[in-house]
Amino acid sequence: MTTVSEPAVSQQPVGHLLRDWRQRRRLSQLDLALRAEISARHLSFVETGRSQPTSDMILRLARQLEVPLRDRNVLLLAGGYAPAYPASSLTDPPMSAVSDAIERILHAHEPFPAAVIDGRWDLIAANAAVDLLTGGAAPALLEPPVNVLRLSLHPDGIAPRIVNLPEWRAHLLDRLDRDITATADHALIELRDELLAYPSPAADPRPDTRAILVPMKLRVPGATLSLFSTTTVFGTPRDITLAELAIESFYPADQESARYLTERSATGHLREHG
Repeated sequence: MTTVSEPAVSQQPVGHLLRDWRQRRRLSQLDLALRAEISARHLSFVETGRSQPTSDMILRLARQLEVPLRDRNVLLLAGGYAPAYPASSLTDPPMSAVSDAIERILHAHEPFPAAVIDGRWDLIAANAAVDLLTGGAAPALLEPPVNVLRLSLHPDGIAPRIVNLPEWRAHLLDRLDRDITATADHALIELRDELLAYPSPAADPRPDTRAILVPMKLRVPGATLSLFSTTTVFGTPRDITLAELAIESFYPADQESARYLTERSATGHLREHG
């Protein structure tokens, strides 16, 4: 069933929330006013509560500030308006085409690993090749909801098999920091604190400064794979669930890794996952 997201009602006025988002984006009132095509004076009145913005004005400012859909609902509620963005389950009829497309993408990406994650890095779905990444992880880390960052960096997870763990850890934490900057999600901040408390490996004394990508170098039975990842998101979504989904696809960074994954698939090692 499709429902409208029910965010917690903020105790702050909508103007204060908009100001917080503007400051988080490091924009002056004049910068935002020019982008939104309103006067700086009117924006100042909105932020201080001297002017009550319409729902259209709230959404116009939120778009210019790149406020996530979930938080746009919070802004609307703070302004006295109903939330505008639904949060559908992938099993709901409106999402059936998206769900089918995700399944096709995951399957088509084999024999290479691919997974779908949500905005808090929880695993939503994965193809059969992902079991090569998760093999050997503690069962507790594989209990739903599986958090991909926790699974990757926990000492009982994938971390002991990542040859270049310092480099890959820094890469993941940098991505998480960017998500926190974009969303101000307290759950992500708590996750970052948890990850930073894990044992920190010594830095690689000779990083490859020539590399244009940061691959994950992973020990697997009989080989060490070198894999780089790409992230695919859905364009112009109007549903919170869809806006927060991303497809993480791994590709071989060298011929040896490609050969290993292809031969593994040919010998029937892939099994259903997800």
